[in-house]
Amino acid sequence: MTMSDPIADMLTRIRNANTAKHDTVDIPASKMKVAIADILVKEGYLAKYDLVEDGAFKTIRATLKYGKDKNEKIITGLKRISKPGLRVYAGREELPKVLGGLGIAIISTNKGVLTDKEAREMNVGGEVLAFIW
Repeated sequence: MTMSDPIADMLTRIRNANTAKHDTVDIPASKMKVAIADILVKEGYLAKYDLVEDGAFKTIRATLKYGKDKNEKIITGLKRISKPGLRVYAGREELPKVLGGLGIAIISTNKGVLTDKEAREMNVGGEVLAFIW
């Protein structure tokens, strides 16, 4: 199987680990994925992440976060929006709101990878990578 969409792969790994109630999930690292992991930690969807070096490869080891008991998921949904075959861009005027502002949209802008909130504050648009709620 060839990996044509590493970000979708990352979201799927997190979704699967979350469904299976794992504590951590390993994701092959890239600058973009580290930036996304950063946002997920900052916004409270992941407990933390560590970069693990495995020879020439770097891996993001993300620690998932649950509510009081493990049955309570913090992440209820992840959705890839922009795909390699169909890129989705949003100007600063039409940045999406996820679940009326309850979720976050991750946007790749020329100022880096931002949440929809940050992109609005900085008045930039960009590629809509994913929704998380």
